[in-house]
Amino acid sequence: MKKLAYLDCPTGIAGDMCLGALVDAGVPLDYLKQQLGQLGLDDDYELSATTVQRQGQKATHVVVTLKQPDLSSVDSSPSRHHDHGYGGRHLPEIEQRIQQAQLPSRVTQWSLAVFRRLAQAEADVHGIAIDQVHFHEVGATDAIVDIVGTCLGLDWLGIDTLYCSALPTGGGTVRAAHGRLPVPAPAVLQLMTLGQVPIYSNGITKELVTPTGAAIATTLAQQFGSPPAMTLTQIGLGAGSHDLPIPNILRLWIGEAPHAPGHDSHDKQAQSSEISSSTQSTTHTNHHSQPQRLTPATATALPNLTAVDGDLETIIELQTQVDDLNPQAIGYLFEQLLAAEARDVFTQAIGMKKSRPGQLITVLCAPEQVVPCQTILFLETTTLGIRQTTQQRHILKREFQLINTPYGEVRVKLGRQPQTNAILNVQPEYEDCARLAQQQQLPWRDVHRIALQCWYTHHSPDAQPAMQH
Repeated sequence: MKKLAYLDCPTGIAGDMCLGALVDAGVPLDYLKQQLGQLGLDDDYELSATTVQRQGQKATHVVVTLKQPDLSSVDSSPSRHHDHGYGGRHLPEIEQRIQQAQLPSRVTQWSLAVFRRLAQAEADVHGIAIDQVHFHEVGATDAIVDIVGTCLGLDWLGIDTLYCSALPTGGGTVRAAHGRLPVPAPAVLQLMTLGQVPIYSNGITKELVTPTGAAIATTLAQQFGSPPAMTLTQIGLGAGSHDLPIPNILRLWIGEAPHAPGHDSHDKQAQSSEISSSTQSTTHTNHHSQPQRLTPATATALPNLTAVDGDLETIIELQTQVDDLNPQAIGYLFEQLLAAEARDVFTQAIGMKKSRPGQLITVLCAPEQVVPCQTILFLETTTLGIRQTTQQRHILKREFQLINTPYGEVRVKLGRQPQTNAILNVQPEYEDCARLAQQQQLPWRDVHRIALQCWYTHHSPDAQPAMQH
């Protein structure tokens, strides 16, 4: 069952508030310290957590205390969340430090994606290349700790999908490295635009959303707005640095997605082709108990079949085109994307500017896999931008059965009509047929044909194998 989390941000979001909410939800502070130690920054800071009161409500406040601050970059504005550190770094240095830290795979992917999103916003604001962005405060030690620590916490909790509320705009001005800026700060406003974030004013004229907080939310959250349907299991409360007219607390709601009947095929076990014990045996089967197989005759008897032809699923399409990528990298890219649980990957030959031949790369993935897939595209290709489209698709229920053939066992994938459970598609697995074809030194087509014939003979004696592909 998928584990969901929802960032409820009545007073905005900042990096330290995210860490506080995660620690409050049960992420061990010692675990964060141990993992963050691999970044090689232990000499620069200390991490601590305390319980504080915000307008009479208890919450956890996580503080990154810098050991040798550079006072020239201190932001003295009292409205700031603890989000700005001292010194500055460029994106390549930050990426290299994260990649060399040997963090959990998801943490590395998420952290890189958050910093790249932040760098893109800064580049857009200043009109420079992304690698030339000097992060100033947000690239300093405490922001690296906030971002990587947040990713560590979400991974430790096993969060599959993150959602976020609409964000308050705040107001007034804030002092930063480039002087006094209006709130929302330019980078925050750009991040809100990139993430298509719904915003509103809660009447508080302070900086409520910091660049680090905005980067975390717009990169990792799959959707902004109302909470998703879930069974609530725990709450984490992360305190901001200052008292405000309402409790300055980020609330992390954690729960499980409702288990809808008929959606078992979307579980990770089904996606990884695991076979349930009920479908492993191919003997002593009562044919009268088998689900109806759809034929032209039975199809006409199914009401509204064309209108209700599959479960509705949200799918994300990521697309980019490149004209300067070594073609040898494409195969490796496919392997990495599929290993990251992309649903499908394909390329198309296209003509690009200056008459250059190029490749259009398309990735289909579940909403919760956007960040890993997007990160792989950035790391493994020469692209500077990725388009993202949310789509709806109708899908059949999927089920795997194991059949015995004269040459060995083959898994067969069934596609079922969700409302009637009728079988619409039957296909032996390519890998199983290929393995047996190599072992028996037979053409793959012969093994595939025999596997289909065995399935039809066992499950539908009157059906002709030629009726299928």
